[in-house]
Amino acid sequence: MRRVAGIREDRGLPMYPVDVENKENGSVDVPNAVENGRPPDPVDWAVIDVVNYFRTVGFAEQAIAFQEQEIDGKSLLLMTRNDVLTGLSLKLGPALKIYEYHVKPLQTQHLKNNSS
Repeated sequence: MRRVAGIREDRGLPMYPVDVENKENGSVDVPNAVENGRPPDPVDWAVIDVVNYFRTVGFAEQAIAFQEQEIDGKSLLLMTRNDVLTGLSLKLGPALKIYEYHVKPLQTQHLKNNSS
């Protein structure tokens, strides 16, 4: 197996560059999405935007699951806690952090921005 930035490249999936330093627990502020080349509203994100988002916030290994399941922005915004905890086959700790610190806040922000 070839290792690239701490990720196993054995699934035949393309690897995408990470544009910021890897964070430890994933509970950090996320840089402005426009600066990272992603549309500001997650509903407009392609699968690669979702993958790069999770790689950028410190979940490079778990980002592969989003790529394998072809989770785009619209799908991400529809995910429930149970989807993240069980549907992606992630370890419990990272899955909880991903949902609580990233998926849920993205959903809340999207709802706020589109409820006016």
